[in-house]
Amino acid sequence: MTNVDPWGSKELKIDDKLIQSFGLTKISEVDKTRFNHYLFKRGIILAHRDFNVIKERIENKKPFIQLTGIASSGLLHLGHKVDIDLFLYFKKLGARSYFAVTDIDAYVSRPDSKIPSLEKAKEFAVNNISHLLALGVEKNDIYLQSRKEPRYYEFAFEISKKITENTFRAIYGHLDLGKLSANLLQYADILHLQLKEYNGPMPSITGIGVEQDPHARACRDIARRLQYNLFLPSFIYFSHQSGLQLGKKMSASEPDTAIFLDDSLNEVKRKISKAYSGGRDSLEEHRKLGGVPEKDRAFEILLYHHLDSDFVYEIYEKYKKGRLLSGELKEICKEFLVKLLEKHQKKLIKTRKIAEKMVFG
Repeated sequence: MTNVDPWGSKELKIDDKLIQSFGLTKISEVDKTRFNHYLFKRGIILAHRDFNVIKERIENKKPFIQLTGIASSGLLHLGHKVDIDLFLYFKKLGARSYFAVTDIDAYVSRPDSKIPSLEKAKEFAVNNISHLLALGVEKNDIYLQSRKEPRYYEFAFEISKKITENTFRAIYGHLDLGKLSANLLQYADILHLQLKEYNGPMPSITGIGVEQDPHARACRDIARRLQYNLFLPSFIYFSHQSGLQLGKKMSASEPDTAIFLDDSLNEVKRKISKAYSGGRDSLEEHRKLGGVPEKDRAFEILLYHHLDSDFVYEIYEKYKKGRLLSGELKEICKEFLVKLLEKHQKKLIKTRKIAEKMVFG
């Protein structure tokens, strides 16, 4: 099996071979059409583990759980927005929805140079929750890991008896105690919602990037070992938006790889101007051979975030045929992002006050 680092910053190449080596199932062409959402239609949703269980619940209008989480270890960027868009879509489909802001995870699994205290993780949590609320996640769907009730922590300790040192090393290649602690809480986040104190045993779905699959496999194995007759959690995998530079994914720890939701509009324009281009070396060559939209970061931003599929496909064709230049594509991307973020950032004035109360009381 291909080894990946769930905490790494390198871009992971996703192809059929990798999906097969992980034992995942590709999203079918039927499902890309059936689920009327841009993440499915544009192939951003790639694969799954047991998504058929969730499809059956949706088709029969039966309840199911969804859990999504984000570690409050930095500012949110466009890459995070994909998780949020998928979360909002499953909620529309009837999911009992929970969005975990994992401040303890952020503190214990990151070096002190990045998150020197739990207080710092909480400060990032305020920022993150502000953005979640502004993007349409409801307050009642969000919980902060450090403010969970005792039963949640009891359950995390129960889970600790179901994974051994050798198993952890086999999955992750190390035994970092901070990351081990964070993982126990991650497993608890996904599985505790099936306890009788919450929803009772019920199918659940969590959207993750493919590099997070080690967590998914460990979580499913632990579910089998617990005495609660839990449904094995289902997972659906999306392709991460690339970093603005070639070979890197968007990362909060490398500011120039990402467009942050807090970036000033001038900073957004600057970053797009410097982003990796799929254009040819000369105007003549570009007109003759066309651009390569699959490699162009400005086009990828439109692919991942512009809701008008006809517009996105039109841009793709023009660029591919050399009728649209790289500079012109970047200007289109800048105009789109500036409007998107300008509208979004105006909402933060109200949502920050709500977020501060949620985190600090």
